[in-house]
Amino acid sequence: MIRTGFLWLSERRGVFNFVKSNRIARHFASRFVAGETLDTAIEAARRLNEDGISASLDLLGESVTNRAEAAAARDEVLRILDRIAATGADANVSIKLTQMGLDLDYDLCRENAERVLDKAREHGIFVRLDMESSAYTDRTLSLFHDHLHPKYQGLVGVVIQTSLRRSSEDIDRLIATGARVRLCKGAYAEPPSVAFPDKRDVDAAYATLAERLLERGEYPAIATHDEELIRHVEEYVARRELPASRFEFQMLYGVRRDLQLELRKKGYNVRVYVPFGTEWYPYLMRRLAERPANVAFMIANILREGVTSR
Repeated sequence: MIRTGFLWLSERRGVFNFVKSNRIARHFASRFVAGETLDTAIEAARRLNEDGISASLDLLGESVTNRAEAAAARDEVLRILDRIAATGADANVSIKLTQMGLDLDYDLCRENAERVLDKAREHGIFVRLDMESSAYTDRTLSLFHDHLHPKYQGLVGVVIQTSLRRSSEDIDRLIATGARVRLCKGAYAEPPSVAFPDKRDVDAAYATLAERLLERGEYPAIATHDEELIRHVEEYVARRELPASRFEFQMLYGVRRDLQLELRKKGYNVRVYVPFGTEWYPYLMRRLAERPANVAFMIANILREGVTSR
């Protein structure tokens, strides 16, 4: 019921208009979304860079409904790549394939993604394909393995969610092809036949797959705010005498900034996922709908960070 409520709210333009004009709501959103414009996203990246932290810029907005919207999203990502290059920001780009038209036409999506990657290659900027719900896993990995990775190699990577039962096999194939993988738990509501229903199983899978990537993967991104898993990774690389330069930790903009800085001070590479754009309200509502416990998680982390910073 809570999930349905958040999804319903995400589609209410009237509520969005009210929230956009509400100072407290906008302030809350601004902690997790780097504004509505590319300028604000670049400024957020610059501030992160000052602390030695890299960024991954993400233009908000998911499934498009027509070719014009897909083209507009593609062109905006091209502009992001140009701006990163022009400013010298230490940042790469994350894109969603549904934003490039995956729900409309596979070939259209491929063409738009290749346009983005052609520009990325021109500037030498890495592009990550975000992973959406399990309904898109096969199509995303198919496009990656069959077209994008063979053509662009290390300029493009993908995300794997440890909550999905299939992820162990997917990781093995990606390692074998030398692909760069971002490992996350996954926040989408999935049926038990597809995903592990218990957190402990998701965490166990995360630890196992992280070790596999750290040993044999190509510069994996360990994306989590879970301190137990972070410590597990730290202990594993120390025990195996793996260099910190072999991987990076990744976190979300506005979440556990204290932990981001702590890891950077320890000498680890840290990258922060920086979402921005006018669709910030649907983004927040969808994230909360995927896992309503995120509300308590966000509030708890804000309070924890406030205590540790005193």
